[in-house]
Amino acid sequence: MDPSTKRGFLVGMLGGAIALGVSFLIRIAAGGVFLPELAAQALFSLTPGAIESKAVETLQSLAKYSAFTAAVGANVVVYGVLGALLFRTKSISEGSSRLERFVSYSLLPYLVLAAVGIALLFTTAIQSSPVSLPGLLVSMVPPQLAFGATLAYLKGDAKPTDLCQVVKPPKGTKFDRRRRLFIRAGVASAVGAAILVYGVGFLLRPSNTSTVQASPNALISQNVTANGNFYRVDVNIFPPSVDSSTWNLKVFGLVSTELNLNLAQLQQMAVVEQYNTLECVSNTIGGDLISTAQWTGVKLKDILNMAGVQSSADYVVFRAVDGYDVGIPLDTAMLDATLLAYEMNGSPLPTDHGSPLRAIVPGLYGMMNCKWIVSIEAVSGTYQGYWQVRGWENDAHYQTGSEIAIPGDAQVTQRFGINGSSNVSLGIVPVAGVAYAGNRGVSKVEISADGGNTWTTASLTDPLSDYTWIFWSAQWNPPATGNYQIMVRATDGTGTVQTATVSGPFPNGATGYHVVDISVLPPSTTTQSTT
Repeated sequence: MDPSTKRGFLVGMLGGAIALGVSFLIRIAAGGVFLPELAAQALFSLTPGAIESKAVETLQSLAKYSAFTAAVGANVVVYGVLGALLFRTKSISEGSSRLERFVSYSLLPYLVLAAVGIALLFTTAIQSSPVSLPGLLVSMVPPQLAFGATLAYLKGDAKPTDLCQVVKPPKGTKFDRRRRLFIRAGVASAVGAAILVYGVGFLLRPSNTSTVQASPNALISQNVTANGNFYRVDVNIFPPSVDSSTWNLKVFGLVSTELNLNLAQLQQMAVVEQYNTLECVSNTIGGDLISTAQWTGVKLKDILNMAGVQSSADYVVFRAVDGYDVGIPLDTAMLDATLLAYEMNGSPLPTDHGSPLRAIVPGLYGMMNCKWIVSIEAVSGTYQGYWQVRGWENDAHYQTGSEIAIPGDAQVTQRFGINGSSNVSLGIVPVAGVAYAGNRGVSKVEISADGGNTWTTASLTDPLSDYTWIFWSAQWNPPATGNYQIMVRATDGTGTVQTATVSGPFPNGATGYHVVDISVLPPSTTTQSTT
């Protein structure tokens, strides 16, 4: 690589970091287009459900951020390539004023990246994106101006080789051109890095914490999940921000009267408060993509009755501001427990969880509980939404599941005395966790430490409602020191026992027993104690 090209690539990457920082700030402040986000969104849309499931299973909520980070890195490299090409173009680099270079360095990257943005925007897989073409074109102007200004500033009047070789300065000159360029590059790097580091920190801040605590009582105290700890899985890098003062809910399709309702009108209707557990269909056995909250809102059937749903309707389709859509059967929509919620745990619905309005559909996995709803349509026939056309189950009823939260994979201390020829345990290990079976409820939970040959029935707490998880606890008395596996299974309210068959989340939720490894050690060799 010749010196001019190398210099242009390095400066282009610096300018790209600043441009992306400016674009990021516009995105979070005014909702503009951030090209790496659009690229990641296109990747999500094109990814088959089985691959997406494996990514979420492996990386949990970081899956989409991994794609986003890769898109940011690729965008910086593209800027570097543009910088190299621009610095090699003699008609721009030589004989041009700084202002002329600024215009050229801004315009040409704008045309290239705007074309990329348009291609992503009109990709078939993301044609429902809420981003408009004028919005894309306008929001991409400031970042490219920042890129052009950086290149023009760092280019200066230096010769192409100044960054790559030492040039002896004239007598009396305090700084040579190379040192000036080094300082300029340092300033640009600091600004770009600061903005991008802030952005990564903003994106990767923890959105939920583990439910595992040190004792069964501490675990049970988390019956309701705080808003800040409630799991979040959706198709967005940034959660959409909707102005509730101008927002309207449109109800249309196979109805007698189309409706347009604002938030104040919904809040004047009969209020329902209801506890519901939500679980992501991508949750693994023993995973933490499950949470419980109190939801406040109105019955969906009250809205549908107001609109007068026609007898030819079979499905009710939710559509969100981010382009997401999902349908539920009309008979499910007409259940008393199916809500349109505008509050969560006594506070206005947070942006992360669907403000100003989301669906709460008992018995169906989280992907069916649409967030950021802007319209509801009654349609004939079976409707397949965003994830369903990618292979996920449309009849997404919760699998019966149970989890051991205490003690988890651990080493525990037990004291043993001699009673004849047998070891007799003088201590008890508490075992506790959660179980959930959607709107079927849980009637029994059992644990086994001998491979399922014998089972011990656990004690159950009362659920907060017919639509929430239950907490369970049991006491295990190890017969001797050694390594054990404790497993758990639940029986739902219909009397059906949780299946032992192990399967991954795709396409209709994970199944199998949760198992933890326990090492029972004498006190002298213990490294960790849970008793």
